[in-house]
Order: sequence, then structure tokens, then C-alpha cells
Amino acid sequence: MTVSALQPPASIGVRPGGHRRHVIALAVICTVAASCYALLSLVKFGLHRASVFDLVIFDQAVRGWSGFGLPYSPAVGVNKFGVVDFLQLADHFSPILALLAPLYWIHDGPATLLVAQAVLFTLAVPWIWRYTRRRMGTAPAYLVSVAYLISWPVAQAVNFDFHEVAFVPVLTAIMIERFDAGRILPGSLAAFGLLLVKEDMGLLVSGFGLYLLVTRRWAVGAAFVAGGLSAMALTRNVLIPAAGGDSAYFWAYNHLGPDVASAALHVLGDPIGTLALLFSHGAKIGTIGLLLWPVLFACLASPLIVPAIPLVLERLLSDRVLWWQADFQYNAFVIVIVMLAAVDGVTRITRWIALATHREPEADDPAEDTPDGPAPAPDPRDQVRARVIGTSWAACVLTVSVTLLPNFAFKQLVDPAFYRSTPRTAAAEEAISKVPDGVTVEAVNHLGPALSARTTVLLWDNTPRNAPWVVADTLQWAYPFASADRQREQIDTLLQSGYKIVYDRDGFLVLNRG
Repeated sequence: MTVSALQPPASIGVRPGGHRRHVIALAVICTVAASCYALLSLVKFGLHRASVFDLVIFDQAVRGWSGFGLPYSPAVGVNKFGVVDFLQLADHFSPILALLAPLYWIHDGPATLLVAQAVLFTLAVPWIWRYTRRRMGTAPAYLVSVAYLISWPVAQAVNFDFHEVAFVPVLTAIMIERFDAGRILPGSLAAFGLLLVKEDMGLLVSGFGLYLLVTRRWAVGAAFVAGGLSAMALTRNVLIPAAGGDSAYFWAYNHLGPDVASAALHVLGDPIGTLALLFSHGAKIGTIGLLLWPVLFACLASPLIVPAIPLVLERLLSDRVLWWQADFQYNAFVIVIVMLAAVDGVTRITRWIALATHREPEADDPAEDTPDGPAPAPDPRDQVRARVIGTSWAACVLTVSVTLLPNFAFKQLVDPAFYRSTPRTAAAEEAISKVPDGVTVEAVNHLGPALSARTTVLLWDNTPRNAPWVVADTLQWAYPFASADRQREQIDTLLQSGYKIVYDRDGFLVLNRG
């Protein structure tokens, strides 16, 4: 019996004329998901629950691209580096954001990014569906696709403004599915696109190269490993510094060494101690568990999980607590890998079961009498077993994703309180209206996005920037202040330096330097 005979054919569940019905069904599913994502993001934006860091940063960058200029982001430049004319590429190397520039010709503002992100996350679904259907059949393909759409990593990414990670699921899904279909060129183009998303995507591409090597695709695997590592070194050591950034700014491994070489030597010299770091904090253990549990740990049975490992190690071996969390956008970088690796893992487990339980050929079996005899016909029982196991697993995966919904951001969509304004909302709107168009304004973190489309927004923080306008909040704590008390102290400092209050209501203040 051949192993290929145990794999469900791609035509499982497909009837004549069924292709069009699948296209329509997937379009409906993606439209509903994108609408929910956009609703969540736009409500937060409209009720001033978004943030300068990071929505305004990306809004400024894409606006620069849309004007056929460079992606300057004063918000991140002033706060992190003390420079107004600062390229977003010097912070995170994300030239792929230029693809969103034409959307700003339609609507110039942060809301455009939020809608674009909602659509981008759903664009991974057709490729997830095709990969899963090829491996398991049609019903599991739909179940896994919906499980991805409601997964907690996607929920947390959608909930936290806009980030370049929106491009990663679709590009990753294309890369994996096209290679699985034997289409190396489009898969390689998707991998190249990943390198334009962020400076550390070389880790994902090189990790995929390791997967290709493990599965004996030697030449292309070696090319991916070399290309991914080279691209990351080029970006960090040449392109980011050339744009005005610091390649060491995001170095978060001083406990391992002051640079990559010394950290690598530390890891090689103490692999047990390094491994222990992965489980040294409850947040790390929780994140690992939450990544594996929704797919019932099936991803561990597939070598396709290898591309996710470098990105997970990058986070959990760092000294930055935020990177360890099952929150924000970080886990959306690997969710597609985890889910498709699980699909492959279940397929492999099904094969192993079939091989272990299949009958031994009889001595007089004609197919075994000569070396040239025909291969044994596939056992229909194996096909049925594969279909049952695949569908049952996919149904369990979707069930687990549903049970996790109340613990993560999508629960807000069914909470009436999420859509309600507060008594302070009107005061916030009035404060924003006091700021003229075209000026530079230091804005408190949660009001900056509402000003970004018509002013140059800087983040209001502990350091006075001498902007002509300041929009502050003295009641609600805002990043990066330690407390609301510290925000009130900063107001006193501004008043002493010559600022005048032009608006004061419900804790919101607008100050002008004149």
C-alpha cells in the first residue's frame, strides 16, 4: 500500500458546479469577518480608544507614501529619537506599507488603515481553505478557515490599532499553500513580500527554508535559509541605519550578550539554560499554551511548525515583558503557520494510523508477486477514516476557538457597553475641535488619532516639545505617563513655561503657546 493512497484527494466534497458555490461561500465568510473586524476597530477609533502609538505612526507613514514622498513619522521620531524628520523605515523596516498609499487618495485618515487591516486579515482565508481542502476535504477546510478568523491572535491584533502584521497571514498562507501545490514561483514571491513587512521576517523566511530542507527540497530550502538570514542582516545593519535608525535599538537580549554573535555563543554554550528561559515566566508558558491548545497540539506532529519557532524564540528569549504576552499583535505573525502545521500534522497522524492498522499482503497477492506488479488499490476504509478524523479534529478546533472568544477582544462586539459613549466623549470632541488644521500638536495618546488626518501629531509625554498646541487629559491615565497625577504635574510645567489654557472641560485641556 502506498502512502499517497492514504491522502484524501483534493476533490473530496466537490460536486459539479461546486467551485462557484465555494467562491461565493468564502466571499460571504470573509465579508462578514472583515465587517466585524472593521466595526471593532472603527468603534474604538470613533470613541477615542485608539492610540498615537501605534495608529498615528502608521497613518503618518502611509500619508507620506500617498503623497509620492517618503514615509516620515514625526510621532515616533520625536518620542524615540528626538527628531521630527524621521522615517518610519528607520524604526521598523516596512516598505510594504506603500501598497496602502492609493487608499489614501480615497480617504485620507487613520480609519482607512483600520478598514484595510480588516480586509487583509481575511485575505488569508482562500489559501488556508485550499490547503486544508487538499489535505482533508471540504468540510474541514471551512471549519479551519472560520477557526482562523475568530482565533485569539487575530482578535488581539485587530483590537490594537493597525500594524504591519496585517500583511503577514495572507503572505504566509500563500507561501505555504503554493509550495504545497508545487508552485514554487508564486510561493517565493510571497516569501519576498514577507521580507518587506518587517526587519525580522527573515526569521520566518529562513525558518520556512529549514522546513523545506527537512522535507528534502534541498536547493530551494538552502536558498530560503540563506536569503532570509541575508535579508535580515542587510535590513538591520545597512538599511535601517541608512534611513536614520539604530540597529541596536530593539536589541533585547543583553542577558545573553551585547550582540548577535555573543548571544549565539551563549545559547550554544548553555542550551539547557536557554531552554529554561522559555518557561521562566507565567506569561511565556501561557502564550505557548494558548498557541498550541486551539489546534489541540496537532501542529507539533508536522515539520511545518518549524517556520514559527524562530519568531517565538525571538520573543520569549527577550527581556521585554510585553513581547511575552498573549496580547497585542505579536501572535498574529505565526497563527497561520500554527494552523496549517496542525492540518498537516493531523494528516500525518492519519497516515500513521492507516499504516499501523492496514492488513499485511497475502502471500499469493498478485500485486506483490512481481516487482512490476500494480500497487494495491487504496482501501476505502482508509479514506473514510481520514475523512472522519480530519472533520472531527477541525470541528474540535472550531469549538475550542469559540470557547476562547469570551476571553479575548472579539467579546466586545456583543457587549452593548462597547458601543456607548461616555459623558466625557462630548468634551473630548469639543477639545479636538479647538485645534486648528495644519498645526503641530502634542496630543494625549487616546486623542491623537482623531487629530492625525488634519494636523501633525506628536505624543504628549513627560518631555515638553514646545509644540504650539497641546491636547491633554488630566483624569484618565495615558501612555507613557506613570499616572494621571504625573499628567497634571506636566500641565503645571507647561503653564509655567508660557502656555495658556484655551479649553478646559471634564479633565480635557487644550493649551496654546501663542
